[in-house]
Amino acid sequence: MTHAWMPKSPCGDGCLTEGAPTVAFPRRVLRFAAAIGVIAGAFLAAPLVLVLRGMPRERLVRLLFAGILKSFGVRLRVLGDERFRAVPGRGALVVNNHISWLDIIAVNAIQPMRALAKKEVGAWPVLGLLVRRGGSIFLDRENLRSLPATMDELADAMRGGSLVSVTPEGTTWCGLGSGRFRPAAFQAAIDGGVPVRPLALRFRLADGRETTQPAFIGPESLIASLRRVAALRGLVLEVHVCPEIAPGRASDRRELALLAESAVQAALGRVQIPVQRRRRAPAPTPAPAPARTPAG
Repeated sequence: MTHAWMPKSPCGDGCLTEGAPTVAFPRRVLRFAAAIGVIAGAFLAAPLVLVLRGMPRERLVRLLFAGILKSFGVRLRVLGDERFRAVPGRGALVVNNHISWLDIIAVNAIQPMRALAKKEVGAWPVLGLLVRRGGSIFLDRENLRSLPATMDELADAMRGGSLVSVTPEGTTWCGLGSGRFRPAAFQAAIDGGVPVRPLALRFRLADGRETTQPAFIGPESLIASLRRVAALRGLVLEVHVCPEIAPGRASDRRELALLAESAVQAALGRVQIPVQRRRRAPAPTPAPAPARTPAG
């Protein structure tokens, strides 16, 4: 089944770059053990996450997500606008290109926020628990009739001051290729009167080479992806924070989606046709009525 909210990426095993250094098997086991420790900590901290508010809660959530990255040996590097922090009472739509299950973990390690996630993510181990505790809004992509209500919930959340993370490509890509940003979620930003903050994500190795090894693509299982990530040595996840797109900058959701997509592609150094503001064609001037000839 394929539609606008269930697009299919052409990426598969053939997209995975070769030559990435790996760690020995004992180190991989230790990484999984460390991840299990973070999961246990998340369970124990769950009551605190529900009770705490403001900065103490943000620090705790950020610590949990950063702990997952560290347990898998992933180093986080933030580039661009360093002012990417929540402003109390001011919501925003945060969008990024989608490569891996690591994406949402990295975003929340920088700034905890709610997420628009596919329903299946809520059932995942580790990540499912954390996104549920984080107040995620779940989208049933197989039931398009539920889409308007989900977008209304998304707009209400941002209008109420929440940052909400969305991956508008609708599926994962390898990172060297990417999909188009679907416009539906951008309507929620327009309805909520909030800005859009694009983030550009890229994976590198310690020597600076770009790698697609962490990509979660094709028919691969989550467990297989976890094993591949745990085996990598010197993995760096770059998050480039792009300038904010202010409310009213775009005339409609499609133009807003194109603006965000262009910002991400520019941050990744890829060629993108500049976004042109679409102008409505002027209404045709009605032809003058023919003059009546007096009856003779």
